[in-house]
Amino acid sequence: MQGPKQKFWPKLLIKIILTAGILFHTNHVVQAIELFKGQLVYVPVYSHVYHGDLERKFLLTGIVSIRNTDPDHAITITLADYYDSDGKVIKNYLQKPVTLNPMASTRFVVKESDTKGGSGANFLVRWKAEAKVNEPIMEGVMIGTAGQQGISFTSRGKAIKNKE
Repeated sequence: MQGPKQKFWPKLLIKIILTAGILFHTNHVVQAIELFKGQLVYVPVYSHVYHGDLERKFLLTGIVSIRNTDPDHAITITLADYYDSDGKVIKNYLQKPVTLNPMASTRFVVKESDTKGGSGANFLVRWKAEAKVNEPIMEGVMIGTAGQQGISFTSRGKAIKNKE
């Protein structure tokens, strides 16, 4: 036969577990996704990397991939400028703004033969939206082959200015 103390502890333990579960669940639910109306994003894009003791150049095709991650709203790309290692603009990739529908993507390609950017090349990409939206993903994708050797890697864009 169980006494009052023996009945008390299992009930208390159940209450503690339920309370901890609610607090844990609430903690994860409370974390909000930050939304933006626009940003200026820096994306590293290498036109080449160096290899060997003599620092030979391994030429790369550079791709800037821009993905609208918002399932409900479009974003508009208003700037896509390619810079060299010295910070000088090499090429403006947009003649007019490009709208990306929800979940759509686009890309800008720097040809392997275009070595003007150097190993410190980069893009500045500006985007805007009518409403606050999920932050798009912007990545540099570099790929190159020479003989039987191949190399590929990615870099992540970083927002350097938010639209007020």
